[in-house]
Amino acid sequence: MRAIPATAVLWPLLLAASLVQACDKSSFAIAIDPGHTRSSPGATSARGVPEAQFNEQLADVVLHALRRAGFKQSFLTVEHQASITLSERAARANERHARLFLSLHHDSVQPQYLSDWQYGGRTQRYSDRFSGYSLFVSGKNADEGSSLRMAELLGAEFRRRQLAPSLHHAEPIAGENRTLIDPERGIYRFDDLVVLKATAMPAVLIEAGLIVNRKDELQLDSPSFRQTLAEAVTAAARQFCDEAQPPPVSR
Repeated sequence: MRAIPATAVLWPLLLAASLVQACDKSSFAIAIDPGHTRSSPGATSARGVPEAQFNEQLADVVLHALRRAGFKQSFLTVEHQASITLSERAARANERHARLFLSLHHDSVQPQYLSDWQYGGRTQRYSDRFSGYSLFVSGKNADEGSSLRMAELLGAEFRRRQLAPSLHHAEPIAGENRTLIDPERGIYRFDDLVVLKATAMPAVLIEAGLIVNRKDELQLDSPSFRQTLAEAVTAAARQFCDEAQPPPVSR
């Protein structure tokens, strides 16, 4: 019997492997959107720090982690807490043909849960009732299915690092009552979030934790914890990139 050349046996295996190889991270642009601005700073932490500052600091760490991992084209939608509208944030991501949009925020609670305490000689507002992260997707996004998939990957990576989701946004009260899609991973559906529904690519809004919770605030302000969050985001982005379909070829 004639021997079969080794290359004839290996070639189908090599071809199959090439079809499932990792995506080209160097061209997979991820838009990182630090929520809020200096003029519209968002929530205020238990120690009086504006949310926009937390968002900006986390966004910088996440961006650097993504670029180190090979996502060289990743970018911030806004820098230095400059003024920008929600629609402009989405438009910048669309104009730069981002393949994924991640909006970074830090959470608060409804006013009825806030109490007063003294910190630094001033009265501040806090609530230690709730703790944890939350993830939001929009059914009006251009790619709802992929948005949900990225949220699932993020939730899995957060849980792998022993982070727990907060389920308080599903509470049936004014200002909340959001649809809780996945309690285990902390994923909600919030269709009318502008930065999610106006983007032309999969999009997820991340509430990294509750800065009105006094213990959580200290953790969220820790460089080591920001790095943990950035590593989770990067791991999820790698998996999402590997699963993603290539962009359509323009003609």
